[in-house]
Amino acid sequence: MTRAFIGIGSNQGDRLEQISQAIRRLSQTPQIRVVQMASIIETQPEGGPPQDNYFNTAIEIHTEHEPADLLRILHSIEQGLGRTRSAERWGPRPIDLDLLLYDDRVVHDPRLMIPHPRLHQRRFVLEPLAQLAPEVTHPILNRTIQQLLDELKSGTATDLSVYG
Repeated sequence: MTRAFIGIGSNQGDRLEQISQAIRRLSQTPQIRVVQMASIIETQPEGGPPQDNYFNTAIEIHTEHEPADLLRILHSIEQGLGRTRSAERWGPRPIDLDLLLYDDRVVHDPRLMIPHPRLHQRRFVLEPLAQLAPEVTHPILNRTIQQLLDELKSGTATDLSVYG
């Protein structure tokens, strides 16, 4: 089984219930086992229109699904929980499921980028992820999740593009 990490966020409706339902649906999916979940943190939205604060967390899963199949599953769960994808970037959403890391695999295609291309720039992603796997190394930046979080907190993070 492959070790993968999913970022989860919600800022519409009952945020805790949305996150709970998303994790429940993932855990009921064949060939996916939810291993652990980070604490839920409340964060202010970054960019986009005025909107409510987010609840964010991350989970570790073990899966036999390939990355593209896993992404389809995540999108299906989002849709089932009321998310409609629109052209509006950073808008409010009942649920957001992001495939952050998939072992040490790097995928760069138009529909899927692993590791998540902005993972190292987002404290709301790094904090929960560091609770679960501080020792995991970003496969492009060659820094651990904890190092990336420390650099972001200290303001010493380099604004690196991970995909050229």
